[in-house]
Amino acid sequence: MSAFQASARLWPARLHHLRRDSAEPERLARFYGELLGDRVEALPDSQWLVQGHGRRLVVGRGARAAVPYFALALRDAAQLAEYSAALDRLRLAREPSPSPLFAEGAFAVTDPDGRRIVFGLPLRTSGAQSALPARLQHFVCASTRLPEMLSFYRDTLGASESDRVLENEEIAAVFLRSDPEHHSFATFRAPESRADHHSYETGSWNAIRDWGDHMAKLRIPLWWGPGRHGPGNNLFFMIEDPEGHKVEFSAELELMTQEAPFRTWPHEQRTLNLWGSAWMRS
Repeated sequence: MSAFQASARLWPARLHHLRRDSAEPERLARFYGELLGDRVEALPDSQWLVQGHGRRLVVGRGARAAVPYFALALRDAAQLAEYSAALDRLRLAREPSPSPLFAEGAFAVTDPDGRRIVFGLPLRTSGAQSALPARLQHFVCASTRLPEMLSFYRDTLGASESDRVLENEEIAAVFLRSDPEHHSFATFRAPESRADHHSYETGSWNAIRDWGDHMAKLRIPLWWGPGRHGPGNNLFFMIEDPEGHKVEFSAELELMTQEAPFRTWPHEQRTLNLWGSAWMRS
């Protein structure tokens, strides 16, 4: 089976939620509740759910700043069944879903860094409203195994490569999409494998302004930005949560067709921020 055939079954898939771990999960969940203005509720197994319109975050007990899984929602049961069968034909081991937010039939696979990706259908829809709109949109990790990660996400899971960053012909970063938005997942070369950041798509430059004003009211300083990324061409700023995990607020992320080929960018600060200085992972 070709990568394109697998991709045809994955597309479209959208980031639905992820899990953040902490030694103090309730404290972290309440930080995110205040940060986003969202409802916080207890779940079984010492987990917490932070939920607003278009965004969901599960917080559990575990290693500081870790993201043990992220979850992609597929279009419907038929697509989920077809995608599951495609992975079986590739002899990729499927595991039970660890997510409390997906219905029966969801499953997980493990990437080369040991992080799980969950595929499924939402168990419930949220009626939650949010004062400031921002949909959970992508997750990014740092990795010591960048070639293996690219091969796994592109050639096995079927994500489409949007952009890659090169340093002397060696890949320093790669951005992959599972729907028309430029990336739902990306990974950067780094000295250690770890979670890097997750991002909320706000929709417009004025919304970025409103979220910046919200951070000011909370006395949360901007850690990086505002700026504009090269890959994705999106406006952004980032803050840090209490454990050092980065949280991005983004707007106007580039849209691409499923068949569009990837582009290449040089490994330099301007690639990651067309407006100024950049966070260089390596």
